[in-house]
Amino acid sequence: MNKVELLAPAGDLERLKFSFLYGADACYIGGLDYSLRANAQNFSLDQIKEACLFAHKLNKKVYVTVNIIFHNEDTQNLEEYLKNLEICGVDAIIISDLFVAKLASEVAPNLKIHISTQTSTLNYEAVNFLKKLNVERVVLGREACREEIKEIIDKTKIEVECFIHGAMCASYSGRCVLSNYFTNRDANRGGCAQICRWCFPLYDTNDNEVLSDTKFTMSTKDLSMITNIKDMIDIGIASLKVEGRMRSNYYVATVINTYRNAIDDYYKNNLTDEKIKYYQKILNRCANRDNKEQFYNSFPTEQEQYYLGRNEVSNQDFLGIVIDYNEYNSEVTLSQRNYFKKGDVVEIFGPSIEPFTFTIPDIYDEEGNILEVANHPEQIIKFKIPKKVYQYDIMRIKL
Repeated sequence: MNKVELLAPAGDLERLKFSFLYGADACYIGGLDYSLRANAQNFSLDQIKEACLFAHKLNKKVYVTVNIIFHNEDTQNLEEYLKNLEICGVDAIIISDLFVAKLASEVAPNLKIHISTQTSTLNYEAVNFLKKLNVERVVLGREACREEIKEIIDKTKIEVECFIHGAMCASYSGRCVLSNYFTNRDANRGGCAQICRWCFPLYDTNDNEVLSDTKFTMSTKDLSMITNIKDMIDIGIASLKVEGRMRSNYYVATVINTYRNAIDDYYKNNLTDEKIKYYQKILNRCANRDNKEQFYNSFPTEQEQYYLGRNEVSNQDFLGIVIDYNEYNSEVTLSQRNYFKKGDVVEIFGPSIEPFTFTIPDIYDEEGNILEVANHPEQIIKFKIPKKVYQYDIMRIKL
């Protein structure tokens, strides 16, 4: 039995490295063109090549999104772009327009084809049709329930990928035109302005505004499938995908590390209910919105939506990233991210260590001056620590 793939988002090269270090088997990224996250930093061709070299040294994979909905003018330089992706060593492209699959097979035959969730694939007949186009994998629409996913897997011979964590869209598989109308930005060509999360006044049938302290929104709560991981692997899903190419290093590291541990526990027959509750607690702490199972076990209700405001919170758990550790004096060098001070109880976690808790001792700046607090983002600070840590380990508020 092939082990399920954990697929992580990466908005830039640094986040790609964090994703791999914290347990991802593959990353999906966007180039400077043809990607649905135009506001992410994204990757130049040179950076895509560097990402592939980094990944392949770790025996991991890189997929590039080419998943906008193409208009005539978007097709002009696509052939050259696909050829360059093949030269860079990209393992697969993620597409929503079937003409891209045809063109890639002609000009870049070594590029494997994954069908994007933007295609809204929700039945096995469509999946079998895509198989005839030499598609290797289909990312099912997030509207698919468990029974539909299982039937598709049972009645096809193609890899199936499903989302397990991250933001949802109020429209079908992300195919939304609200941004076009409100901001003249095309969501299906990378310009989503997240109109569904705006707050709107309500009016009655006589066009009178309904006065209320709370405005109306169309936003959905986030997706989280940690409580269903066992079942999703059992029914044969090939790849478990995390959304979030615009998210922070802390978010990516925390979410990927948590699902990595859960998946590994599954294969060790050690994924207990207690562990799932612990993992769920970690995921809830790094999120700024509530999360739900959404479509997997039942059709969503008003409980899966934000109709009366977004209820988002600013997350201050992320305290810093380890830059270096001195074994001779047990001193850590940290790049600070959020406020902390001497006496705070914190936790460090990382890909190569078990999380551990300690109390912050005296804090020093780079010149050795003692600090009352660490309150300047990205300030380099030093202090003693009770256990060995490694570069890219993360310090957070104690769970």
